[in-house]
Amino acid sequence: MDLDREGRRLLAFARGSVLPGTGFGWLDDHGRIDPTQPVPTYLTARMTHVFALAALRGEPGAEHLAATGVEALASGPLRDVRYGGWWGAVHRDGTPVPGPKLAYDHAFVVLAASSAVTAEVPGADALLDDAVAALDRWFLDDRGRVVDSYPRDLSRPDDYRGANSSMHTVEALLALGDVRSDPRRHAMALDIAAHLVHEVAGGFGHRLPEHFGPDWTPLPDYNADRPDDQFRPYGVTPGHLLEWARLLLQLEASLDDPPPWLLADARALFARAVEIGWAADGEPGFVYTTDWRDRPVVRSRMHWVHAEAVATAAALGRRTGEQGYAAWETVWWQFLLTHFIEEDDPEATATAGEPAANWRHELDEHNRPSGRVWSGRPDVYHAYQATLLCQLQTAPSLAVQLA
Repeated sequence: MDLDREGRRLLAFARGSVLPGTGFGWLDDHGRIDPTQPVPTYLTARMTHVFALAALRGEPGAEHLAATGVEALASGPLRDVRYGGWWGAVHRDGTPVPGPKLAYDHAFVVLAASSAVTAEVPGADALLDDAVAALDRWFLDDRGRVVDSYPRDLSRPDDYRGANSSMHTVEALLALGDVRSDPRRHAMALDIAAHLVHEVAGGFGHRLPEHFGPDWTPLPDYNADRPDDQFRPYGVTPGHLLEWARLLLQLEASLDDPPPWLLADARALFARAVEIGWAADGEPGFVYTTDWRDRPVVRSRMHWVHAEAVATAAALGRRTGEQGYAAWETVWWQFLLTHFIEEDDPEATATAGEPAANWRHELDEHNRPSGRVWSGRPDVYHAYQATLLCQLQTAPSLAVQLA
């Protein structure tokens, strides 16, 4: 697998997503912006992060695209100048899409700005200052735990708490700590992981509940009637167990005196994800979710899960030297090549101006293309990171390593 080539093909596909002054749009199967979809903050931030990484690799035109993303996040319609923070999404005309303000989105703005600062993108330092101020003020409580969402005026936090936004806040804090040389941010990330992974998931046999009440009481039946929700699915999400495992290894490598449970829990999360998620219904591939008896619920195969799988196997292989992890990495790259990764798409080539392809975002239970949960192929964040994470070290963050 030529990971550098695959990264360039992903970037070529993603170049069609830019909406100057607004952000980055939601891409369809051929790399064209889907006019029926709004412009989400998280997607704009993720693409800004990707193009900042690409700029650090010297990819032609990437610095300009990263700068376009920074400008859009700093002064475009996604920014709420009245109440503060960022909207969840805006329509193509710039009007906000009704909905809450989310820690998930703000974590990605911090990540994007951190990478852009490292890439020396103009305006990125000021954007990072503003994003960190918003994160600290509204989305981290006095115990350092993540507050998921607010109404548009940020008046009172909603009661829901979630592991997904906490996971991406850990990712953002690690990047922030690296770029600002601030070990306090790494310590904050460790506290979040210690609570959710070492305490909560440890008590569930390393099956992590995704949903919680305001006092962090687990809600294992949350969304049982909407099991395929894009961001809050019912049950256990094996892909998140893999993603958390990689972040624990990044934490371990970032701390001066890391606790031994970081490696132990990373290994346990990986093992549990493989046990309950891989070929759980008799077909190859990771299922999206399982119930609390380890039975598949949503049997769709998501590209991001397999991207995290190869990245985590690579990280554990580097950390432990054990060949079993390398063997899994090989199996999953082959699965991606067979089922997710397409050859150059002539229609995408016409859009991007150079050979381009993307990964199918979703397959059904028989590994056929599907759109049950996700329409189109919105962005390349997980896929592009996988091409780097399988080549670079686990820490520091990708941007700092590339710099």
